Amino acid sequence: MDIKLTQFSHGGGCGCKIAPAVLTELLAGTPLRTMPKELIVGTESSDDAAVYQLNDEQALVATTDFFTPIVDDPYDFGRIAATNAISDIYAMGARPIMALAVVGMPLDKLPLEVIRNILAGGESVCAEAGIPIAGGHSIDVLEPIYGLVAMGLVHPRRVKRNSEARAGDVLILGKPLGIGILSAALKKGVLTPQGYATMIRHTTKLNTPGTRLSEMDGVHALTDVTGFGLAGHLLEICRGSKFSATLRFADLPLIPEALGFVKEGISTGASTRNWGGYGTEVTLLPGAPEWQQKLLTDPQTSGGLLVACTPEAEKGVLAELHDAGFAEACAIGRLEAGPACIKVT
Repeated sequence: MDIKLTQFSHGGGCGCKIAPAVLTELLAGTPLRTMPKELIVGTESSDDAAVYQLNDEQALVATTDFFTPIVDDPYDFGRIAATNAISDIYAMGARPIMALAVVGMPLDKLPLEVIRNILAGGESVCAEAGIPIAGGHSIDVLEPIYGLVAMGLVHPRRVKRNSEARAGDVLILGKPLGIGILSAALKKGVLTPQGYATMIRHTTKLNTPGTRLSEMDGVHALTDVTGFGLAGHLLEICRGSKFSATLRFADLPLIPEALGFVKEGISTGASTRNWGGYGTEVTLLPGAPEWQQKLLTDPQTSGGLLVACTPEAEKGVLAELHDAGFAEACAIGRLEAGPACIKVT
């Protein structure tokens, strides 16, 4: 029986996240309650995970991430979803310690062997990260869903919020952009085997350098680029830190196949929703082609780390990323005094 997982998805991977504008509206009515002093990172800064201080030496980092299939292969889907979930732990500068599985499957449509392969893919990534899947929860639903609740530990002073960047900080991106575009090409049946291999290589690579980067004094802020695209997650840093960002478009690392597809007009619906949610805060050069906008807003499933660091720390940050196999990592811009917005040059 030939099962194509993406046929069940209305929007795959991080592209199925609720649009930024809708999410803002939903959360606007959420009542603010008194938080315990031990909760040192909560919902106040749109950060990657919650952080609860346990003692003077340890803080618990907790997050959850799950989505619908971005690829047809069950094992690859499980690997991508698990890598993406654990990324939020690394983005806070923490070391992962365990995970819980979040599983929703249409049992009347998917053979049990397919579901087993999804779970096995997730387990393989957790093994690579050195953590167990210690439990979880599963339900019978109409659309396949898989992901993890991930937990980690970090020293309270080493937590890297997305709201602590500083004026003059250099911006470094760890993985190239274009995953959402490749997923759109896959759905259209035009993605080559080489393009698929590239997509899997990037989406299943753990952002392990985040743990080491947290120990560098020159690193001020960390996040990972996922469903809101580079522009959306950089804006979260700008809003939280109250600075402006300047991006050099020519310096952005791009997946070559994705660049070709987006110039042909292939992109995701999530990219359009992203621009509708925050496009007024992003300024492109006059006459810039629409495909540049599509790349900036392209939803990155299991995307790269976005680092804000001092100019003096730039070389060390890039060395950490390159040594860990992130060959495309590079500096893409900087932060400066001004209102929370992005200028693309």
